[in-house]
Amino acid sequence: MDNFKDLRIVDNFYQTSAFFPMPTVLAGTVSENGMTNLGSYSLCFPYYIAGKDYYAMILECRNSSNTAQNLLRTKKVSLNFIPDNRKFFKEAVRLGFPGDTTEEKMKNCLFTLQESSIEKSRPKIVAEAFQVFECTWDDTLEDAFNDQPGNLEGYEPPYRNFNGITSKFGAHFILKIDKILMKEKYYDSIINGVKANNFPSVPVDYGYRDSTNFWCSRFKKPFPEKIQAKEGDVKSVIYAASRIDPEVRFTDEACAKLTKIPRIFLKAALTQMVNIAKEEKITLIDEAALNIINDKRRKEKKK
Repeated sequence: MDNFKDLRIVDNFYQTSAFFPMPTVLAGTVSENGMTNLGSYSLCFPYYIAGKDYYAMILECRNSSNTAQNLLRTKKVSLNFIPDNRKFFKEAVRLGFPGDTTEEKMKNCLFTLQESSIEKSRPKIVAEAFQVFECTWDDTLEDAFNDQPGNLEGYEPPYRNFNGITSKFGAHFILKIDKILMKEKYYDSIINGVKANNFPSVPVDYGYRDSTNFWCSRFKKPFPEKIQAKEGDVKSVIYAASRIDPEVRFTDEACAKLTKIPRIFLKAALTQMVNIAKEEKITLIDEAALNIINDKRRKEKKK
């Protein structure tokens, strides 16, 4: 271990004791006077990604911030992902400075705000963003609905473990994703196939690293690395397919075309195929039927 040094872990360790790449997000919330407030955040990550009845993000912030206080009151937020642009990052740093009122920080805001795609009472969204998540705070988790706005000097215990007021000065918000909005160019790339030249210019924020500067790196065109897929034994696919549903059978030839599906996802993929087959009144999935089913799966993805 001579090539590593033991670095002391302190508050805000992701900034002060590590190099930790993060997104650059403008969180839009509605202040008491009805104005949309933009706050800059990097501690915003996927939380529920599969197996739940909804998808969610987690946002971590100071509980006295405009964002936290507005979320405690209204439950609504827009997460605006801004592209790599030096003037945008400079403005994000300004919007992230604590202590300013909504009126002060938004008076000469560089970004263009437009109405929510869901309803006008929700936070406005940033027109310059390449994607926006419109979200609602799930305050039912840990009974976080009991946490109320107004304590700007810090909250007293008891604290929540993961949702709501989590410490004297901290808060975590589990945000149900109501809608994902994306600029048409990047929407098309996800639906039709992402290539290196049609990624959005996503900046990487390295957080507040000293008493003088925030640090951000410029976007570079990503490069692909082929997934080294392991082909399964066709007998394993046949075995799994025969146990999905007695009313729908797979031919051996159809099973041979499914050997590249990773084993961990095989049952879920076969189940989805059988469900589509039943909708289409198909009882035998051969190669022709498999093409019909896969075409419908692609169409559902586009929806």
